[in-house]
Amino acid sequence: MRFARSLHPSPRTLEVESLAGFDRFVAAGARSMHGWHVQSLDLRGRRDQLAALDVQGAIFLGCTFDDGVELSLRSRGALIFPRLESVPFNPYRGQLYTPQELYAGVATSRYEDTLDARIYQWSIRPGQRHRLDSTLAAALHDHAIGDALDELTRTGFCAGRGMVGVMGGHAARRGTALFEEAAQLGRLLARNDRVVATGGGPGTMEAANLGAFLSAAPERDFRRALADLGAVPAFLPSVSAWARAAAAVVERHPDGTPSLGIPTWYYGHEPPNFFATHVAKYFANAIREAILLELCNGGIIFLPGSGGTVQEIFQDACENYYGDPETITPMVLVGQEHWLRRFPAWPLLQSLASGRRMEGRIYLVDTVEEALDALVR
Repeated sequence: MRFARSLHPSPRTLEVESLAGFDRFVAAGARSMHGWHVQSLDLRGRRDQLAALDVQGAIFLGCTFDDGVELSLRSRGALIFPRLESVPFNPYRGQLYTPQELYAGVATSRYEDTLDARIYQWSIRPGQRHRLDSTLAAALHDHAIGDALDELTRTGFCAGRGMVGVMGGHAARRGTALFEEAAQLGRLLARNDRVVATGGGPGTMEAANLGAFLSAAPERDFRRALADLGAVPAFLPSVSAWARAAAAVVERHPDGTPSLGIPTWYYGHEPPNFFATHVAKYFANAIREAILLELCNGGIIFLPGSGGTVQEIFQDACENYYGDPETITPMVLVGQEHWLRRFPAWPLLQSLASGRRMEGRIYLVDTVEEALDALVR
């Protein structure tokens, strides 16, 4: 059975993530806050409204109150999670990240000073992963990201559309044939009304998000972007230069097609790419991988990769192997030479699928055009 996320709020839960939303619910005549989850709001100036409401069963996450209000709320049955000032992120955030937020300041400063880098450095401090306050903050953050991701898939640009995952090596350099192939794949998928989802990192992940982002752009603009990015082929030795080259492309195309990236600070040495417009970045890599596979209801395309990509192939294969008929999704491996000889995952995948419901949903092809055809079939 496919991994079942526990991200859907219960029917009695009301997520309140903006002051306008809070005021709207109060103006509509709400009397009880039972089941309300109020996230990261500055509620100073709402003393009278809060005093008039029954707050038994309400949860306040990282909110700010007028003097004395927090004590009153606790005494009346509310559960209050305090603001955590010692961490460089908001563990109660209500939205996914954007590249602009993660890379804020990189145009004039170093990547090491950006929010993304500061969070990673916080996460790898000696003993940090074993401290109760740190692990609690990271867990609350990942829950909030999962909640925001769930909302995106239900009501955002993903709603009602097939999502296709693109997996592949992080080491594919800009300016190479493999990078261009992955970009062409993202472009083809988005032009065929598929939502592109990747692990959100560099290499083929960046390329697929790039192709989706520029799917509505003319061919000459797509080619120019590939050429400009090729001038900074990798994030080493300078993540700053790598990110600036991508940011320049995004600035030329401010209305690019949305796509999803799901990276992790567990692999913090691999920076997130600038072309996934919606970034669900997690601390826990295992949760991130499981959710990425779960979301890809339109199938997954595996471009040439190595250890990580092989792991993803068989993680997906395991879910299809045990899955109910309605949960089995296509698996398309691109590159016969790669998957038959260099890393012979295809013969093992064939053997695993033999006689199972998934047998007719696995494909080995040589081009991204054939990969799209396989998904359509």
